[in-house]
Amino acid sequence: MAKSLRFVGSSLDDLRGFPGEARRSAGFELRAVQNGLEPSDWRPMRPVGSGVKEIRIHVLGEWRVIYVVQRYDTVYVLHAFQKKRRKTSHHDIELARRRYRQIGGTR
Repeated sequence: MAKSLRFVGSSLDDLRGFPGEARRSAGFELRAVQNGLEPSDWRPMRPVGSGVKEIRIHVLGEWRVIYVVQRYDTVYVLHAFQKKRRKTSHHDIELARRRYRQIGGTR
């Protein structure tokens, strides 16, 4: 059974702002996560919180979707953004961390 997908804050609007091909790729990866699979390219985001992961999309630039699976039944998308520098910005990490706390996550 697929996990439900919930967007926190402006993450859905931010994801909708991705170019079409990057948005489709993000949707494909999120569907895989909903079905209990790992995204094709990801890394843990420990600075945000326990169990938080970042999907990496390399289509028409660099795009990121930060998410966490909670209680085995829900995928929370915490943040979606275009990555413009080699290192993820402090602003993006802090925003994802605030949203993680908002859903009851603890570091």
